[in-house]
Amino acid sequence: MEFPEIRAQFPQLHSAQLQDSAQLQDSPQPQDGLVYFDNAAGGLIPQRSLDAIRDYLTRYGSINSVPSHVRGAEVLALKHRARGATALFLNAQPGEVAIGPSATALAFRLSAAFARLWGPGDELIISELEHEANASPWRELEQVGVQVNIWRARDDLTLHLDDLRALLTPNTRLLALSAASNAFGVRTPVREAAALARANHTWTMIDAVHLASHELPDVRAWGIDFLTFSPYKVFAPHLGVLYVRGELLAGLPIPRLSFVPESDITKLEHGTPQYELLAGWLGSLDYLRELGGHDVLSRAALEAAYARIAELEGTVAQQLLDGLLSRPDVTLYGPHDLAGRVGTFGLRVHGELPEQTTARLTAAGVSAAAGHFYAVMPVQKVGLYPEGVVRVSIAHYTSAEDVQRLLAAL
Repeated sequence: MEFPEIRAQFPQLHSAQLQDSAQLQDSPQPQDGLVYFDNAAGGLIPQRSLDAIRDYLTRYGSINSVPSHVRGAEVLALKHRARGATALFLNAQPGEVAIGPSATALAFRLSAAFARLWGPGDELIISELEHEANASPWRELEQVGVQVNIWRARDDLTLHLDDLRALLTPNTRLLALSAASNAFGVRTPVREAAALARANHTWTMIDAVHLASHELPDVRAWGIDFLTFSPYKVFAPHLGVLYVRGELLAGLPIPRLSFVPESDITKLEHGTPQYELLAGWLGSLDYLRELGGHDVLSRAALEAAYARIAELEGTVAQQLLDGLLSRPDVTLYGPHDLAGRVGTFGLRVHGELPEQTTARLTAAGVSAAAGHFYAVMPVQKVGLYPEGVVRVSIAHYTSAEDVQRLLAAL
C-alpha cells in the first residue's frame, strides 16, 4: 500500500470533514486537512473500522451474546474472533487475553488479586518512566504492607540494568515497566529486564500502551508474565487489553462473578463487553493485515505490517528529530537519536509554558498536546511537574509535510 493510499484510509485526515467540523465548532482548523501530532493520546481510525462499528450496530443494536438465538450466537462468535485476533497480535493464546474498557481498569483488577496474595515483607519495583496506569495500581499494594521500590532513570531518562539488579531481592514479587515512555518516547530494555526478573523468580508486568502502535508486542519472545495495551492507540476504538500468562491465571484471586471458573480469562472482564468496539478493533486489524500485504490475518501479516510502519515512521521521525535539535530555543528531553526512542518527543520552547506553545500551534492548525500525560514520575524527574512538556507524536500516516508545518508553527 503506497503512502497516499494509506492516508486515504483515515477519514479524519480529509479536509472536507474537517472544514465541516470547524464550521460547527468555530475552531481554527487548517483548510488542507488535519495536521495531527497527538497520536500518543489516541490514534486515528481507518474507514473499515468505522464501517465495522456502524454495520455491527445496524444489525445487532445492543443484542447480547446469548447463544440460544441466531443473532446472539453471532455476537458470541464475534467476541471469540476478537479475543483470538488480539491473542495473535500479542503472540499469546486466546485464553490468556482479557479485553475491557481500558488498560487502567484492567490493571486495577489485577492489583486487587495481588493484594490478596502479598503483604508485609513483599516488595515490588516500578520504573521511574511509568505512566500512572502502570504505577498507581501497584502502589495500592502499600495499603496491605507491600514495599514499593523505584527503578530510577538516569539524567538522560534512560533505564540501566545495573540499577535494576541492585533493587531485586528474594522478596521482589513484581517488576512494572513501560516498554516506551508515553511522555518522552524513551525505549526501555524489556527483554533484558524480564530476564533478570525471571531469574529472580519475579513476575514482570509490561505496559505496552505506548509502544504498540510503533512495534508489534511479543509476549513469548519478551518472556513476560503480564502486559497491557490500548487498541485505541493502535488505530482502533477505545478498548483496553490485559495479557496474563496462562500458567498464572487460575492462581490469581481476582474478584469475580461466582459462576466464573478461576481458570477462565473472563473473570477479568467485568460486565458486558463493548461488542461494537470489538467489531471496530477487528476492522483495524484487517487494515493492518492489508498494510502488511497479506490476504489473511496472521502473525506473519502483522509482522509485515509493522515492518512497513517502521519504514514509514523512520524517515519522518528523523526529520522531526533533526528539526527539533536544530532549534537553539527548544529543549528536547530524552535520547537525541532514534535508537533509544520511538517517534514521541517531549520538549519545551524557551520562555513559554507548554500550554502557550500548544496554543500557538493550534492557531496555526497543528494539533499537539501539553501537560504531564499521567506520566508523573518522569516529568518530576526533569523538574517540570505539574506543567509538563509539549508532546509531539507521530504515526505511520504522518507526512513530511506535516512535520514541516509543525516546525514552521513552532
